[in-house]
Amino acid sequence: MAVLVSKPGISWTSLAFPAVLLAGLAGTLAVQADLFRPAPAGPVLDEPMTVEVAPRTFQYRDSGEFFRNGFAVDGPVETVTIRRPLTIMKYQVTAADYGRCVADGACPPAEPSYVPADPATTPATGVSYDDAVAYAGWLSARTGEIWTLPTDRDLAFAAGSRFPDDALGVDINSTNPADRWLADYRREAARKASRDPVPQPLGRFGESEFGLADFAGNVWDWTASCSRRVNLDKAGAVVKDTQSCGVYVASGKHRASLSSFVRNPKGGGCAVGVPPDNVGFRLVKDTRWYAGLLDTLRRKGLPF
Repeated sequence: MAVLVSKPGISWTSLAFPAVLLAGLAGTLAVQADLFRPAPAGPVLDEPMTVEVAPRTFQYRDSGEFFRNGFAVDGPVETVTIRRPLTIMKYQVTAADYGRCVADGACPPAEPSYVPADPATTPATGVSYDDAVAYAGWLSARTGEIWTLPTDRDLAFAAGSRFPDDALGVDINSTNPADRWLADYRREAARKASRDPVPQPLGRFGESEFGLADFAGNVWDWTASCSRRVNLDKAGAVVKDTQSCGVYVASGKHRASLSSFVRNPKGGGCAVGVPPDNVGFRLVKDTRWYAGLLDTLRRKGLPF
């Protein structure tokens, strides 16, 4: 007669121990491989004032140059749902704050075309996209948080009703190029330089309904959005999307495409149309718990 032998059940502790061991080993390897950003060295900087924009659904006209059947058309309006809060600097980085990065040797000096009377309350201008990225790296190292340039969509999300609609307003089915030339002329005429292009103190241009200050004043914001040229078919579907990531979008009263090294937009480098009065920047803080890991992987050249 066969004897039945009962096998002891596998306890959860016997399963959990290898998992904990594996997690600990992975963490050790990650630290040794410098996959996590170390704690800030030296004095830790206070974080800049930020606003947190709550998740919502909003309408966003995509940035870029769009063409349909060879004719320039307005970019499509998309319904975008943001599912996590956005933490963004309330004000643009000041000349004084940027000067601290320069003093630390982490940022190149701003172009000395304008010297503010009070650097502590005036936005930094005369800075390029590359300079802004350098500042973001410096601020991340000095605060122990991850700071990056916002995308054009991030700014649209935070600026709300202050974000401009740069549509030409021409019938998408029109094949008369004169319609577009006239609409473009009217739009560019409306984009005349400010009567007073001198950078103004923080808060001079008010706030959006979400607390973002000074957007669409006389200092544009660098973004991480690459310049794009998009070809659409007759149905409006994307046929070809070509990005130029040596040229970036600066957003303000209108969008402008600028080469990454340009510090003075009026001195050249604006791809099309009326150049911005000035270009500065503000940053977003990545509040995800794994933000440091993603940042390190990006710095190591991995596509994250």
